[in-house]
Amino acid sequence: MKIVVVGGVAGGASVAARARRIDETAEIIMFERGENVSFSNCCLPFALSGIVDNSDKLVLMNPEEFWNKYRIKALVKHEVTEIHPDKKEVVVKNLVTGESYTESYDKLALSPGANAILPASIKGIDRENVFVVKNVTDIKKIEAFVAAKNVNKVTVVGGGFIGLEVAENFREAGKEVNLVEGLPQVMKPLDEDMAQILHKEIIDNGINLYLGKTVTEVGEGEVILSSGEHLPAEAVIMAIGVAPETKLAKDCGIELGKTGAILVNYNYQTNYPDIYAVGDAIEVTNRLTNDKTRLPLAGPAQRQARAAADHMFGESHINRGVIGSSCIHLFNLNVANTGLNERDCQQHGYNYDFAYTIPGDKVGLMPDSNPLFFKLIFEKPTGRILGAQAVGKGAVDKRIDVIAAMISMNATLEDLKELELCYSPYYSTAKDVVNHTALVGLNLLHDKFRQVPVYKVRELVENNACIIDVREADEFEKGHLINAVNIPMSQFRERLSEIPTDVPVYLHCRSSQRSYNVICALQKLGYTNVYNISGSYLGISFYEYYRDKAEGRKPIVTEYNFA
Repeated sequence: MKIVVVGGVAGGASVAARARRIDETAEIIMFERGENVSFSNCCLPFALSGIVDNSDKLVLMNPEEFWNKYRIKALVKHEVTEIHPDKKEVVVKNLVTGESYTESYDKLALSPGANAILPASIKGIDRENVFVVKNVTDIKKIEAFVAAKNVNKVTVVGGGFIGLEVAENFREAGKEVNLVEGLPQVMKPLDEDMAQILHKEIIDNGINLYLGKTVTEVGEGEVILSSGEHLPAEAVIMAIGVAPETKLAKDCGIELGKTGAILVNYNYQTNYPDIYAVGDAIEVTNRLTNDKTRLPLAGPAQRQARAAADHMFGESHINRGVIGSSCIHLFNLNVANTGLNERDCQQHGYNYDFAYTIPGDKVGLMPDSNPLFFKLIFEKPTGRILGAQAVGKGAVDKRIDVIAAMISMNATLEDLKELELCYSPYYSTAKDVVNHTALVGLNLLHDKFRQVPVYKVRELVENNACIIDVREADEFEKGHLINAVNIPMSQFRERLSEIPTDVPVYLHCRSSQRSYNVICALQKLGYTNVYNISGSYLGISFYEYYRDKAEGRKPIVTEYNFA
């Protein structure tokens, strides 16, 4: 069998390598139009700070290694310009010599990837100081420009994965950094209440953050925003998203899906059975909503590549769709998510609720124990787990990986509650974050108590609602909601006369655990109109801080509490 692969890296190179493991005699040719056929694209931003101390180290394998180790013929600077499905041939252009020739195939795998979006509507988008981060060549161009021009002021456009990583690494390198995002928050996979924690981390580390604004012009040493603001920008990195590279496929009659990406079936075949497609250029199915979507991540691309190669040789596989698990490092924080967020649930008409907890990521007596902000979204009335988000200094990825496994198994809150996980005080708590949050979710599911999210607290304060802070007096004095009444947990039984029964009463503590216990007691004593503020004072402080600073609005707290 002769297999031709268009494009390398996670998708194409994985198809080629898997095919070789299945059939030692197959002829495998891989064409890559860029300079490198295999590189760590996920590590690209880390070369900008020196975490990866030499951008050459980003290259994982060169063509010689592919041939010597796998007998795969890898040709760089060779672009496939045409596909002729009827003849089972491709036209290849040698970008060094300009020569074009045809190459036959029995099976063809397309992994052309995606292109960074550079809107033509932005005046000056073609200036020499405007860059994208897609491959090693891009990184080398940025490094050379920054060194030659002695760049100190950088503007990053886009607050997704690449934008945040580029901004962080430039800041770590000592540059002055502006980060511009057109949405009201960074990291779209997160809900707004969780994203506010990231906003605080960004500005605390010296990055100027501009949300809900877009770049309209790249000028001489500056960018101009839709708000009219002028920001210094000796270098501009565009990271507003990617578009699937589909021209080659479309020109030969390969069908595109509703998202504009290449349409593939269960086996990653296009409408031409001998032509497969994988990676950032294809359309995939969200297993929770059954919607068609795109998911430009390395992990899914590698699984798709293996499945496609298996099918070429008649081997079976399972295609369950995607759920969108991801994580990112941001200065002192780790951030992860999987499945659906609240916006997704609302868009698709789910009857859902969520549990928001802030337990410790390990036993409090251990060094470096820190709060872990965890949000678990579940379906009502089934309790089926739909998604989760986690932010903290500790192992958030471990917790989200657990939830991803649960989602993949159609698990419920009951399943998660009973999940037996490893434990040592140095790594977690006896009742891990995920178990703990499942218990809170079950209490909500079974109407054991009612809650109010942090994003409703400002409205409560402005309407002078009855809010009771059950922390101890010394904690209250260090900072509290401006209209809260302090009735500590240790005193509430003696002060029941101060807790009204004729109006809704909203209780909180530091992280909602003590206030939940007080609510349980009050409900046993006949109180029926009590609510727990999820996230409590710690969550409120993180949620309110950035917008208070950015908008200059009056705080609803006397002092913020972040510890």
